[in-house]
Amino acid sequence: MTRVWISAGTNVNPEHNMRNAVENLRAEFGELLLSPVYQTEAVGFDGDDFLNMVIGIDTELPPDQLRISLRKIEAQQGRVRGEEKFSPRAIDLDLLTWGDRVDERQDIPRDEILRYAFVLKPLADVAGAEKYPGTDDSYRQLWRRLQGQHTDMQPLDWKW
Repeated sequence: MTRVWISAGTNVNPEHNMRNAVENLRAEFGELLLSPVYQTEAVGFDGDDFLNMVIGIDTELPPDQLRISLRKIEAQQGRVRGEEKFSPRAIDLDLLTWGDRVDERQDIPRDEILRYAFVLKPLADVAGAEKYPGTDDSYRQLWRRLQGQHTDMQPLDWKW
């Protein structure tokens, strides 16, 4: 089994879609590790605020098969692939890491971890001591370096 981290984001009926995504992932993969949920402003376009979180699963599926499973969950929740990159989302599930693997061809680890607070902060919350693959930097250390640049994230008092 390999521990993988998945980012989840939604700004279309966000509470419903985030809960649905977690339920669908739990049905597919069993026990989940859940970060806090954050409310963040839309990035790259004018739109409703997003809910974002990071979800950890243990799986034996290879990355390409896992991505197929994630795309099926997105489709079940109304996600239409081919939309503009920066646009409203019913649900967006992105594979962030695959254990400690570094594979540029498969975009592992996903570079958004280092670019977006709404990805790094929840990852640092739930896996702070883990190292960003291929480096000696923990997610907590990376967040300390980035946090001063991003103050628009609001943690929600979320009840599962």
